[in-house]
Amino acid sequence: MKTNTNRTTIYLDKVLHHALRIKAAETDHTISELVEEAVKISLAEDSIDLAAFEERKSEPSLAFENVLKSLKKSGKI
Repeated sequence: MKTNTNRTTIYLDKVLHHALRIKAAETDHTISELVEEAVKISLAEDSIDLAAFEERKSEPSLAFENVLKSLKKSGKI
């Protein structure tokens, strides 16, 4: 067991859990390792999104309602 880890309980859909067990067995990884890697990937994607938001924060905002009105007016929808 890795040091500096915390134990947690998660609940998964039965089908997802079954698929995860199969993947763990086929890849010689534990379910914990697979879940930890998936969480890391998700958090990394969040970090990228936040950086993109920061880069674009000075851009003017555009209300979705106005975009729809413009599309409708131009006959696009």
